[in-house]
Amino acid sequence: METDESPRVLPFQLQFDKPVASQIKIAEWNPEKDLLAMVTEDSKILLHRFNWQRLWTISPGRCITSLCWRPDGKAIAVGLEDGAVTLHDVENGRLLRSLKSHTAAVLCLNWEEDNHLIKDGNGNLSAYEDRTSCFFPPAPTVPRMPGVVSGDASFVDDNEDSFREFSNSSQQRFNILCSGDKDGIICFSIFGIFPIGKINIHKFSFPTLVDIQATYRLVNASIYKVALSKDLCHLIVMCSGELFEDTNESRNGKLVGHGTNGLHCFVLDTSIFWKRKNELHQVAQQASNIEDLTEVIRASLSVMCKQWSDAMHHFHEKFDSLSTLIIDHGLDSSPQEEFLSLLGGARTSPAVHQFLVNSLGEVPAAEIIGFRMGELRGLSRWRARYKGVGLDETLINDATEKAGMLLVQVERFIRVLSSVVQQFSNFFNWLLKCIKLLMSEPSDQLLPYDSELLVIFLRFLYDQDPVKQLLELSEVDGDIEIELETMQRVKELVNFGGFLDCEYLRRTLAKEFQLMESSFSEAFQMPHCTISEKILCENLLPLFPLPSLPAPTSFPVPASISYYEDASHATSSYQTCENRCIDYISFQIPDESFPEIANCIGIARGFMNHLMNVKKGYTSLEIVLLCVPGGYQCVDLSLYKESQFVLLLNETNTSSESSGDACMMIVQASDLPFVSISQSTSLDYWMLHQLKDSVVYLQMENEKVRSIPHPVIAPLAVSTSRGVACVFAARKRALVYILEEDEDEVSDAE
Repeated sequence: METDESPRVLPFQLQFDKPVASQIKIAEWNPEKDLLAMVTEDSKILLHRFNWQRLWTISPGRCITSLCWRPDGKAIAVGLEDGAVTLHDVENGRLLRSLKSHTAAVLCLNWEEDNHLIKDGNGNLSAYEDRTSCFFPPAPTVPRMPGVVSGDASFVDDNEDSFREFSNSSQQRFNILCSGDKDGIICFSIFGIFPIGKINIHKFSFPTLVDIQATYRLVNASIYKVALSKDLCHLIVMCSGELFEDTNESRNGKLVGHGTNGLHCFVLDTSIFWKRKNELHQVAQQASNIEDLTEVIRASLSVMCKQWSDAMHHFHEKFDSLSTLIIDHGLDSSPQEEFLSLLGGARTSPAVHQFLVNSLGEVPAAEIIGFRMGELRGLSRWRARYKGVGLDETLINDATEKAGMLLVQVERFIRVLSSVVQQFSNFFNWLLKCIKLLMSEPSDQLLPYDSELLVIFLRFLYDQDPVKQLLELSEVDGDIEIELETMQRVKELVNFGGFLDCEYLRRTLAKEFQLMESSFSEAFQMPHCTISEKILCENLLPLFPLPSLPAPTSFPVPASISYYEDASHATSSYQTCENRCIDYISFQIPDESFPEIANCIGIARGFMNHLMNVKKGYTSLEIVLLCVPGGYQCVDLSLYKESQFVLLLNETNTSSESSGDACMMIVQASDLPFVSISQSTSLDYWMLHQLKDSVVYLQMENEKVRSIPHPVIAPLAVSTSRGVACVFAARKRALVYILEEDEDEVSDAE
């Protein structure tokens, strides 16, 4: 066990020092369990226990750019370079869901849940009971196409129990998954599966701390950090980009002069999530389950269409070969006789058997969709509560009718399929009887057949396929011919209410599903658009200039954004009215940005409520600059509990014989002399250089420091629940340290 060089300071306990197969670029501790998720340079995800036992390894086959855990620790979100966000089960790494809300690399993820239990208008605890299970059995799962590997559909893997638990939002606290990409787009998803908002920061006009009368616009922005507050009311975003004064020309895309490229922070007002969490929870619960069932029907139709097509292809392939043989032998046979010859030695093909037995899963799925749409229809009529979140009654009514039409189409399809199956069964009974007679074998035990049905089969099913006609997608309405008398009866039924569509009988099952899916998309897009419009920008804080744009998928400097609950009334100006949380923003300042404050780290607090406080006549934003001890440089940093900061430092003064050592330092934020930032009208909106006379110089002997006998690299993974930190050495090693000493051990040591 390593010991600290100074006997005065108890060292952090080194738990273990283990080799890693590949260099690690991202690492995150599970918030609830002793698990560490790591992403290697070749984009594999490794999950290890605290004792370094590896549980699983997965490779999405695409470059991983970000990672975060669901607040309950049961799922992990993975951001990819192609813009996808995949969700995986903590137990085995299996794919649970894949969202494609972005078109560019997802550089950051943040998953936050509401800390408060949901209450109704009278202050009573409110629990969402999903009534569907009272009326329906468990919903069918997505069928697998023969030959398709699990996960290829980018929907859900084979673990049905994990998926059902994941989709059961009624058992979760209300939570929001935020994601930001390199093109300046931020997306929001409820429970990580139902998209509820999307904003483009290039379209915002930002007020600034230096001049609240002026506004600015960001250009060429990339999102690198997002952090949602504990009450879901604010989102702090850290991004790079060029800042231009907001003018008519800039709004029209004509930028005058040169913008100042730099690193910036801004605050978004996301209080709509907190104000309407009850309504959003209910809508997301129903809508996400409807989308799951829609996927079941889509996959069922695909499987059914393929299996029926394969069966008919096999059927006619035999017929064609036998027809050729008949011609080669000089025989003159009718089509009916050729058909009989074809089936003379045939039996039901495996594809037909599988189709008839296993491919009707869309029936209960369609019924459950209809029930859930009815639930949403009832909510949409409560306009006072649900219109504000975009639940449009007209769109929901249309989607509900489309769900009902699909159910009618499914019933019709079952009847057609049943009739066709009966025709084939009758034909095979007759055929088998003929074979027995030709072979002089007893046929008394065979099932009887219907001669009239046999004639219908040979005349109509020989060259027509009514099942295929219903399964295939038709681009033109009216593809199926309906008698005028039948259409007239349908129109008369409209007068009784319940539906308005008279043309549904002319459409195929596949076309009806397409129309239903389109109506769902339109109905669920309305809450998405409504919530997006209510997410507003409150404030912009330019941090420091950057000499050039950073790499597209890498953050330019070590940085961290966190919130801490503070019960002290003395700091009430920093607190939100709901959770009394203080925001802390920490970042390394590049030497080229401000040479006069080289090798420094900036820490800001109280940013998210600053603009509101300025309007009231006082300031709440405070900043402190920390100078790293001489001979060291900051590699990474992380906020720890009780407003403590963990700094990871590398030696810079190394000899040619040695690559240098490193150290880990903990700094207590409450002991730092923060400086209040006041409003200014200066056009020079970089404020950090104003603090050059207030720099706090960190001293190794005055802080809690642990020496590390290796040069280290980012990332630094700190677990606030376990009080541990994982450090990665440049030589492919992982070192896990206990940040908190046991009080009994400390007493004994003293």
